[in-house]
Amino acid sequence: MNKIKYTIILAFAFLQMQSQNTSDLLAHYKAYYSQMQKLGDTQGIINAMNHLIILEPNIKRQDSLAYVYVLEGKHRQALSLLGIEANEFDTDLESEIKAISLKTLNEPLRAIEHYEALYKRRPSPVLAYELADLKIQTDDLTGASLNITYGMANSTTDMMKAYYEAQTPYQVSLVAGFVYLKAIAKFRENPKTNHDDSIALLEEALLLAPNFNLAAIAIDAIRGQKESLVTE
Repeated sequence: MNKIKYTIILAFAFLQMQSQNTSDLLAHYKAYYSQMQKLGDTQGIINAMNHLIILEPNIKRQDSLAYVYVLEGKHRQALSLLGIEANEFDTDLESEIKAISLKTLNEPLRAIEHYEALYKRRPSPVLAYELADLKIQTDDLTGASLNITYGMANSTTDMMKAYYEAQTPYQVSLVAGFVYLKAIAKFRENPKTNHDDSIALLEEALLLAPNFNLAAIAIDAIRGQKESLVTE
């Protein structure tokens, strides 16, 4: 009987010690996290949040860590935390993280699923642009056209779209961006006959945004393809 009591006392003491150790570690990593925030040390923040998630699992903390990963361009790590499947219980932040990460990792069909979820909850021209762009890539030109029509009808003059293909990133009006997408979709409908219509739309985009480098590149590419067809 004494042996059983002794075993129970030891087990209880062990549990208390473990609880104390966990509390101490939580306090330590919370302080460490605060310090890393003050210093602006992103890798330190990531390390602290990973430890805190292990010690004290928390959905909001997990989502925050996934978002930090996205900001740092670590999209595989973000998806490893949240998964890639669409879930009816996903928050807007979780859907956005999955959409951005899958798009960046060149998984347009999977990205569309999450952008559609966001669009159904709260449609906006910005989301319409992302969907139209991805649908053109996957040859869903009908779906892209619907998103472009919505986007052009609901964009305002102050809405801007950033582009990064040039050495220096730049912005153009979102309306010009939609005209560009409309041109690319038109060309994809029939690359052998739609050169002139696509170029006309791209020139319209350049009138709206003279600094639209991507539209200028597309005009040169389409003209070059047209010329190559003529010489064949």
